[in-house]
Amino acid sequence: MELTTVWFVLIAVLWTGYFVLEGFDFGVGILLPFLSRGETDRRTIVTTIGPVWDGNEVWLLVAGGATFAAFPEWYATLFSGFYLPLFLILLALIARGVALEYRGKSDSTRGWDRAFFWGSLGPAFLWGVAFANILRGVPLDADHEYTGTLLTLLNPFALLGGLATLLLFTLHGAIFLTLRTTGELRQSASRTAKSLAPVTIAVVIAFLLFAGGGKPIWWAAVALVALGLTGALAATLRGRDGWAFTASAIAVIALVTALFSGLWPNVLPALDPANSLTVTNAASSPYTLTVMTWVAAIFTPVVLAYQAWTYWVFRRRLTGAT
Repeated sequence: MELTTVWFVLIAVLWTGYFVLEGFDFGVGILLPFLSRGETDRRTIVTTIGPVWDGNEVWLLVAGGATFAAFPEWYATLFSGFYLPLFLILLALIARGVALEYRGKSDSTRGWDRAFFWGSLGPAFLWGVAFANILRGVPLDADHEYTGTLLTLLNPFALLGGLATLLLFTLHGAIFLTLRTTGELRQSASRTAKSLAPVTIAVVIAFLLFAGGGKPIWWAAVALVALGLTGALAATLRGRDGWAFTASAIAVIALVTALFSGLWPNVLPALDPANSLTVTNAASSPYTLTVMTWVAAIFTPVVLAYQAWTYWVFRRRLTGAT
């Protein structure tokens, strides 16, 4: 396998890890004002992700860094053409991080909770808009420079993609809360998951069908998304919280698989195929990719082991008294 292919797959894996882990973080933030009956509930909800949310965001940093190093042309075009939406995501993530760090140090938490909510909702929607545009293709010139505007990115297909990720992450967060809480809070999260699941299945599958990747792996991934979401609903109805979260995570993994398989061998398709960025014309030198591969082979298992240990340590359910 060529190193360009290896790094395309590795970047897909990094985005998968980010969306699986940060996805339920976003969902928890979005559901905060709807599931909490008072400060005790709000504190419990925030505490479910308190020890892990910042570690989950590391996946985004590594994905961005890997893209910059392995496919600099892709990184340059993406971050210049999508500058405003990516800047809005950055602001939302900063506001969200500050809210999580400072809500426990303030006499009034209302303002911080609003920042947590909007800082979760914004990226959950905008990531879908961004990836829908990447999958659909954007106007690029012969120098691989983006020639559209912000309104070009806000097309109906991209907005459908944003709604799909927003619903998917919210459902993922609701299922996560059923797994990590007890009592009335768990019951409220379970009811929310049961209500969200049917509309999430409809919107996510509609988005993927409109995208129409055409490759066998694409359709296999779409089928797995449908099975994962359906399985999450079935497990939630039966009170099998662990299986529900596993099925929900599988659906997120399958969605990212569909997106990246639909891209290959492009990394950023152009409306004019002659101007598309591919794994070949956007890649770094073979020497750079070789060095990166050795570094990744050494340190990736260490990072994964540490994060797995973190989740194991903080695995117990939380009660309202926590």
